[in-house]
Amino acid sequence: MSYLKSGLLALSRLKSIDYKTLWQDVKEAIGGTERDFTDSSMGKAIFILAVPMVLEMLMESVFAIADIFFVSRLGANAVATVGLTESAMTIIYAIGMGLAMATTALVSRRIGEKKKKEAGEVAFQAIAMAAIVAVLIAVPGVLFAKDFLRLMGGTPEVVEDGFLYPAIMFGGNLIIMLLFIINAVFRSSGDAAISMRVMWLANIINIILDPLLIFGYGPFPELGLQGAAIATTTGRGIAVVYQFYLLWSGKYRIRLYWDNIKLKFSVMWKLLKISGGGILQNLIATSSWIFLMRIIAVFGPDVIAGYTIAIRIIIFPLLLAWGLSNAAATLVGQNLGANQPHKAEKSVWITGYSNMVFMGLIGLLFVSLPDFWIGLFVEDGPVLANGVLALRIISIGFISYALGMVLMQSFNGSGDTITPSKINFFSFWLFEIPLAYVLAITLNMGLAGACIAIVVAETLLTLLAFILFRKGKWKLRKV
Repeated sequence: MSYLKSGLLALSRLKSIDYKTLWQDVKEAIGGTERDFTDSSMGKAIFILAVPMVLEMLMESVFAIADIFFVSRLGANAVATVGLTESAMTIIYAIGMGLAMATTALVSRRIGEKKKKEAGEVAFQAIAMAAIVAVLIAVPGVLFAKDFLRLMGGTPEVVEDGFLYPAIMFGGNLIIMLLFIINAVFRSSGDAAISMRVMWLANIINIILDPLLIFGYGPFPELGLQGAAIATTTGRGIAVVYQFYLLWSGKYRIRLYWDNIKLKFSVMWKLLKISGGGILQNLIATSSWIFLMRIIAVFGPDVIAGYTIAIRIIIFPLLLAWGLSNAAATLVGQNLGANQPHKAEKSVWITGYSNMVFMGLIGLLFVSLPDFWIGLFVEDGPVLANGVLALRIISIGFISYALGMVLMQSFNGSGDTITPSKINFFSFWLFEIPLAYVLAITLNMGLAGACIAIVVAETLLTLLAFILFRKGKWKLRKV
């Protein structure tokens, strides 16, 4: 219980913030800072890192909501196409996030060691690896888009009307990879405000283009679901160009030097070893969503559409909580690099309990009023009913999700990506998928059974992460 007490004590100290200086801290967080986070008070370091990270994820959350809002106007088949595509896109996200985890671990450690040029070297090697992987995904993704929708259980109408959506999304996966990785470079160096501005730029452009290209307003062609994919890819592509401009400008904590622009296999091998665990843990987690979607697809487009809308709403607070957990990962890496493991651990407990309070309140809101939130997106009876069911059940586990994601990100920030991989494998593959199948199909509980499996598996994940984090082996990790 000493860990619980220390975490709550650290959290209570946040109440001692001098509100006269709060505005200055917010301005520093949003505007960017040269602060050394390994030499700052823990509460202030978390606050200044977390504000832009949460705002970054806020815009990503708004995008997820806005995107499905416009697509839902095209009908259940369009929403089902997005849901099926997103379930497979999670593999791309898994690879991008795995590379981003390795990048975070190495860049934050080099920054903590005051080796900025080596941090830039890591950044370029990560970018090069992303480019190689993206090409290998793009070619089959474009060529076999229809086969993919069929494999995922899409109806003939879904396949014929929507295949261009996954083709465009898979074809533009390099943009997604680079957006993840370069933002991780800025975030882990301590320039979280830059990552925030990049994500806002990407998603504001996307939100503007979505209705224009989907419905054909003004001089824009009416492209339907295909327009949503083009809007997303265009917004993110412009943001990636902006990222490269910032990396080369030399005005921030980290930059690319001309002598960084060559392949260094020793650095790539380090990234590969760390990202291997990161990719594996995300593939394990995200591929479980593919199997869940495949189980849910048995019950038809209305169930898929309702579930997809619920998940998009749930993503809103989850991404905000993810932003907060990224602050813990950065502080763990930088403080371990500065040989301050006690500060690394303290940052995790403060962040974890703060996240639990936030997610607990949101979960209560979703459980109490699911009809209102789903009703913002769809009026159709069966789709509405399925969305309400999924939102209410999955939201019950929000407090557990909050602590679990912070603990898992903290392992990753230390460079230990293997422990989260093992936790994910046990929780999702050995537990969640079989449980979902039994509840949803064998016991005929349908969507409710699949959603219950999600809550139980995520709670198990948090418990395992808590036990292993307390053992403290992550503090000894060298990268």
